[in-house]
Amino acid sequence: MNWGTMSRDERDAAYNNTNAVKNSAELNAAREAQSAAFRKAHPQHLDLPYGPGERNKWDLFPAADPNAPCLVFVHGGYWQRNSREMFASLIEGPYAHGWAAALPGYTLAPDASLTEIVAEINAALDWLVANGPAHGINGKVVLSGWSAGGHLTAQCLDHPRVSAGLAISGIFELGPIRDTYLNEKLRLSDEEIAELSPLRLPMVPKPLAITYGTAELPPLVADSRALHAKRSAEHLPGPLIPVAGADHFTITHELRDADGELTRQLLLLA
Repeated sequence: MNWGTMSRDERDAAYNNTNAVKNSAELNAAREAQSAAFRKAHPQHLDLPYGPGERNKWDLFPAADPNAPCLVFVHGGYWQRNSREMFASLIEGPYAHGWAAALPGYTLAPDASLTEIVAEINAALDWLVANGPAHGINGKVVLSGWSAGGHLTAQCLDHPRVSAGLAISGIFELGPIRDTYLNEKLRLSDEEIAELSPLRLPMVPKPLAITYGTAELPPLVADSRALHAKRSAEHLPGPLIPVAGADHFTITHELRDADGELTRQLLLLA
């Protein structure tokens, strides 16, 4: 991709996962229906506030063992769409293996800047330190997320409560986004691009598994490969996991399913 010679329409298309995956609406609807059913079956620790914002809430799904590992999953939507409730089904894989799980919400752009969104995820993790044990979550935390959540995973990996990460289909260099439709709500500043692009920052010396679908759009594939290469050059732990044939939406099935490839990789991070 020669970014400098591409038209605005071409740059927009380079990051438009919805248009790239023709059945994305059906895949999203199925995930949301499964998530609603999962939340209905596990209603005991939902909508717990961690901050003053309307979306500053946790959904917690403790395991039978309070010291079991906990997957904290951050939802995607390019930091400007979706909510934690739509993604509860994606924790079913590790939950079936005896893990706890937790999903934080966060304020969406343009109501919050990306700087503020990152701060909210860190504040949510602070809350989990103080209040997780009271809700039966006291084990090792593995931070994960998809798409924008993959970026937030890499960005917040250094939080003291987090022992490892699994970044799924993330964006790790923000510079090109400023030249696309995504920036209409994000309104990224020069400082944010420099300070919130994981590829521009010192690498966090914790295990970070990085994964993408081989049928994903080229910038997402490139970012995942570049971040893993940079970490590998510093001899930092964590595999690169290309999921054969998966697109930006079907890759999440590998975490949802108890025998999915990402579920299996996650179990190795505990």
